[in-house]
Amino acid sequence: MATPKCPKCSNTNAVRNGVLNGRQRFRCKQCHYNFTVEKAGKSISSYYVIKALQLYIEGVSYREIERLLGVSHVSVMNWVKKYQIKVPENNNYHPTYKILSNKELAEYFSKPENVSGAGMIVTELGDKFMLIKWERFRE
Repeated sequence: MATPKCPKCSNTNAVRNGVLNGRQRFRCKQCHYNFTVEKAGKSISSYYVIKALQLYIEGVSYREIERLLGVSHVSVMNWVKKYQIKVPENNNYHPTYKILSNKELAEYFSKPENVSGAGMIVTELGDKFMLIKWERFRE
């Protein structure tokens, strides 16, 4: 078993120091900090983190992101804080989005009125596609 790195001082000189709730504890010889290395809980794929942040930037609410991706809205809020994502201020755009299958997306693009006068992003969302479309507000 390789000796883990101390989370406090990054020293690799640590010794085993008992077991707590079935997890091995270590004690750093340099700073005397006690720590465990196995993380409890599940990890979420970076795919979902990136998709959630893309949706947040486009103006989709936390709860709606939760419904679309199946990831907790609290996790999305934590990612926004962690990566310091800011939504642009004074945005004169109103994003709208649709979840479409491959066939529906092809039909959507076949109509000229759907692709003129607005910006669009199409991104993969599992076995479907998310089309985000925004138009300038008419003033």
